[in-house]
Amino acid sequence: MKGIADEPQYSVGLLDGGTALCDVIDNYIDEQTVSEKNAFFVADLGAVMRQHVRWRTRMPLIRPYYAVRCNSSPAVIELLASLGSGFTCSNKSDLELVLGHGVSPEDIIYSGVCKQVSHIKYAATNGIDLLVCDNEAELRKISRCHPGAKLLLQVSTEASNPEEGTSVTFGCSLKDSRCLLQRAKELGVQVVGVRSNISSSCEDDQVYLHAISDARCIYDLGAEMGFNMNILDIGGGFNGAEAQLDLIHSAVMSVVDLYFPSSSGVSLIAEPGSFFVSSAFTLAVSVISKKVVARDAKDQERVGLDDPTPKYFLNEGVYGSFSSKLSETPIGAPSVHKKSLVDAPLFSSSLWGPSGDDLDQVVEHCLLPELHIGDWLVFKHAGAFSLGQPLLASTDSPPPPIFYFIFSRDWFEMQDTGVMHDTTLKNLSLVPYFFNSSQTGAALSVPA
Repeated sequence: MKGIADEPQYSVGLLDGGTALCDVIDNYIDEQTVSEKNAFFVADLGAVMRQHVRWRTRMPLIRPYYAVRCNSSPAVIELLASLGSGFTCSNKSDLELVLGHGVSPEDIIYSGVCKQVSHIKYAATNGIDLLVCDNEAELRKISRCHPGAKLLLQVSTEASNPEEGTSVTFGCSLKDSRCLLQRAKELGVQVVGVRSNISSSCEDDQVYLHAISDARCIYDLGAEMGFNMNILDIGGGFNGAEAQLDLIHSAVMSVVDLYFPSSSGVSLIAEPGSFFVSSAFTLAVSVISKKVVARDAKDQERVGLDDPTPKYFLNEGVYGSFSSKLSETPIGAPSVHKKSLVDAPLFSSSLWGPSGDDLDQVVEHCLLPELHIGDWLVFKHAGAFSLGQPLLASTDSPPPPIFYFIFSRDWFEMQDTGVMHDTTLKNLSLVPYFFNSSQTGAALSVPA
C-alpha cells in the first residue's frame, strides 16, 4: 500500500456457508433503532460473480460490456473490471467512475446518444475513442470535438410483434444509416461497427435476428464507402434468466455464423446490465405510516371485493430507490420481515412512497397480512436502476446505504479464477465476522 489513495474505500463481510441471506437482513434490521429504521440494501457480490461465470459459459464468443447506468455501485464496477468485463457509460460521471477504477479507455464505450460537447472533449482527452452515434447533429459534434473517435452506428430495432412494445426509441433506420455513413466519410470520422439498443423487457429472440441482419446490410454499405468495420454490438435486453440467455445465444449464433463468420474478423460484444446485478441486491424498507381507504370502482371490479383496503407508506418511494417504476418497470411484491401466523388473513394492499404524491405508488396491489408502523418489507431483485440519487431535490434523505457481503465459497472461487492480484480489488477490504449466538450468522460491513 502506498499512501491514502491505496487504502480500501469499502469493506465486504465474509460469510460462512451456513449463513443465509435472511440472516444477514435480520442482523441489519436488528441494528436499526426505533427512531431510525432507515432503508438499506444488502448486496451479494458472489451473485455478480456467478452471473459473470454464467455469461462466459453460455456466451463464450460475446464479450460483455457492463451497462453502468443500470447500477453504478463502486464494488460492482471494481469486481466486474477484475473479471475482465468492458463497460458502457452513458455520461461523464460514469466515465469518471470507471476510469477511477483503473479500467483501460480501450475497454469503455461512451454510449450516450445526446452528448454534451464538454463530455465528448473529456472522452477525447482520456483516450476513450469508442462512441455511439445515431444522427447527423451528433456526428458533427463528434467530428469537431473528437476527430479521432471510432463510431458505433446505432440502429433502431423493432420487435417482430409490434404489440409487444419492444421497439427502441433511439437509433437510425437502415435508410438513414446510408446518409450517416456518407456524412461520416465526408467529415473524416471512422465508423468501426454497428450497435443495437434492445430493451431489457424484450422477450422476443427474433429482435436479435433482425438486428444482426440489419447490421450485415450496414456493413456492406460501409464497405462500399471504404469503412473497415470490425465490431458488432448486439446491445442489451438480458434480464438475468438462464433460459432467456440460452435462447438468445442460440438465436444469435445461428445468424452470426451466416452473416459474420469467424473469418470476417468481427468482434462480438453485448451490453448486459440487470443481468449481472438484479438478483445480487435486496432492499429492506420499513412502514412509516398507514391508513385504510375505500376501494375505487376499478379496484372493486378487479378483485371482486368492496371492503376497505390498507395503504402502507414506506420510507422509500419512486423518487428514490423505486425510481424504475416511473419508466413503467413493474415492482414485484415484497415479503414481510416478521413471523406471522400461518393462518393470518391476507388483505389486498397498496404500497406508497413517503412523498404523498399521487405518482409515488410503489406497488398497486399485493396480498399482505396486517402491517404496523415499524414493520419491515423486503424487496428482492432490487439491483437494477434503484441506486441513484433521489429524484426530488427537496428530499433531505440520502440514498440508502449498501452493505456488501460475499460467501466464503464464492470468495475462494474468485481466487481460483485469478482475479485476486495486487492491481485488482484494491478498494475492497474483506471483513470476517463472528456471529452472535442468537443468530445463525451475519456480516457487518461499512456502507459504501
